[in-house]
Amino acid sequence: MMSVYLQGNSWAHRMPAGLKLLAVAVASLLLLRYTSFWVLLPALAGVLLCYASLGREGLAQLKLLRAMSFLLAVLLALHWVSGSLLEGVTIILRLAIMILAANFVSVTTRMDDMLNAVQPLFRPLEFLGFSPRKPALGVALVLRFAPYMLVVFGQLREAWQARTGTRNSWRLLAPFAIQSLSMSDHVAEALKARGGSEGLSR
Repeated sequence: MMSVYLQGNSWAHRMPAGLKLLAVAVASLLLLRYTSFWVLLPALAGVLLCYASLGREGLAQLKLLRAMSFLLAVLLALHWVSGSLLEGVTIILRLAIMILAANFVSVTTRMDDMLNAVQPLFRPLEFLGFSPRKPALGVALVLRFAPYMLVVFGQLREAWQARTGTRNSWRLLAPFAIQSLSMSDHVAEALKARGGSEGLSR
């Protein structure tokens, strides 16, 4: 199965998956309440230090910022045009922190650990005769691959720029959709080979 997980034995790898997910969720809720740069900038620095603690491979994961650059630039431009530039800066800082934090959890958490951490949230479905593992798998896959798809889009943009000299185009949507469908097929085949959600081991 395609994976963004980095093998390692760092403090982040040893931390329970549930605790990491809870920390990101609580931090995200707290960030939504603050607009001060004195809060957002230290938070961003803290996330970057977390990546640095993983070494060179961890720092390489910050290429996600480059993949996010188009989205962040569009958001900033819209706020600039509407006369709320500072609000736009606040929003992109908050968004960058949240996405980088979620990606940090993905690169330091094995798939089965993330699945086991999410599954208790769907335990009430058992009373209705449904398996909680399947919706938990869906959530875990979104958490795992959403940052990866941002990187894929960033790579497509770089290739487009190298060929045409322009950074963005609606024509990128077709290859991005193809890449997304291809990844979905790979994931589906890997799950089928491992016995579905019940046989997932990583």
